[in-house]
Amino acid sequence: MSTRPAGLLLAPGAGADRDHRALRAVDDAVSALDPAVAVERVDFPYRTAGRRMPDRAPVAVAHVRAEAERFAAGLGVGTGRLLLGGRSYGGRMCSMAVAEGLPAAGLVLLSYPLHPPGRPDRLRTEHLGDLDLPVLFVGGDRDPFGTPDELAEHTAAIPGPVTRVTLPGTHDVKDLDAVAAAVVRWLDTL
Repeated sequence: MSTRPAGLLLAPGAGADRDHRALRAVDDAVSALDPAVAVERVDFPYRTAGRRMPDRAPVAVAHVRAEAERFAAGLGVGTGRLLLGGRSYGGRMCSMAVAEGLPAAGLVLLSYPLHPPGRPDRLRTEHLGDLDLPVLFVGGDRDPFGTPDELAEHTAAIPGPVTRVTLPGTHDVKDLDAVAAAVVRWLDTL
């Protein structure tokens, strides 16, 4: 990529909000690395409305698009200069928005949920073949939502460059410094 991303939009997992510790750790690390890359953490409509049940994909994807467009406009750039991503559900919704045509500079997917725990037959991968951009996956080596081998197998369908970082842990990797460092290292390669 010839132009440094102007911003990073991060969305939380289904059971969390914009202040999830992993999102804050990535925000702090990226902001410290390069203050010229703005970071914005957002919530989904169900969370701001006080509901516990996550929004269905069409609502969440539309929200990602709207938030990305708002964030990009505030930075004076198009969404193609933004990195999009987040943790679990949030990252998945961002990847779906990009697969549906939202321009982005890349995807940062933390603990990507390939399938529900114990249900490898219910894959959430149908859109991966439409991701022709750099994609970073950071996840735990014992994640019940998708093992490192499953992740490698299914992300091979992505036409853009894929980076996979596996850390010790489950779906909620505890070493947030390592998660943030993986994002910073990848960002430095763009």
